[in-house]
Amino acid sequence: DLGAHYDSVFGSPGANDNGSGVAATLALARRFAARKTEHTLRFVAFVNEEPPYFLSGEMGSLVYAGRCKAHGDKISAMISLETIGYFSDAPNSQIYPSRVLGAFYPKVGNFIGFVGNVHSRTLLRRVIGLFRKHSKIPSEGAALPWFIPGVSWSDQWSFWKHGYPGIMITDTAPFRYPYYHSGNDTPDKLDYDRFSLVVSGMERVIQDLDKL
Repeated sequence: DLGAHYDSVFGSPGANDNGSGVAATLALARRFAARKTEHTLRFVAFVNEEPPYFLSGEMGSLVYAGRCKAHGDKISAMISLETIGYFSDAPNSQIYPSRVLGAFYPKVGNFIGFVGNVHSRTLLRRVIGLFRKHSKIPSEGAALPWFIPGVSWSDQWSFWKHGYPGIMITDTAPFRYPYYHSGNDTPDKLDYDRFSLVVSGMERVIQDLDKL
């Protein structure tokens, strides 16, 4: 499953959070619509990711993942596209939720991030390896405990709750994006060239995952 939430926080246009993720989901769905695949691919738009539903039982992706579990669906990978359109080459444009992470990862926000929980580390390594094989945009990945701030902040959390492996692809949102959850989250803030490289890279990732 690949998906993105289509709601935005109250008062924000939501161009990056999460219009970017929805646009990428639609673009990828269009590219795979006429293709025959080895596995079932589902492209899903989720509601109720933002407050007051965030990490609650009314979160759209949690309801969806619960129904998948009840139906016995075997989901081998869930990919959440979450705020993926903002990049910066400025020094110290990237921050982290902890000093430990800041010591190991870049301080320039010019990369796309891949984040998973510890249970999803195999999927994370596989996806970022494939992405680096096909895409020229810098990427960083981390499989971290879910309780570290930011790690569970999107729809992949809902799939973790039901035992499915899932990862989030993100520009790291509040740890980079100055207009996060504000009225200034508008389309002119997005870097469409690098955004498109992320989408094209993920198209190749999905192709290769389907063959495994």
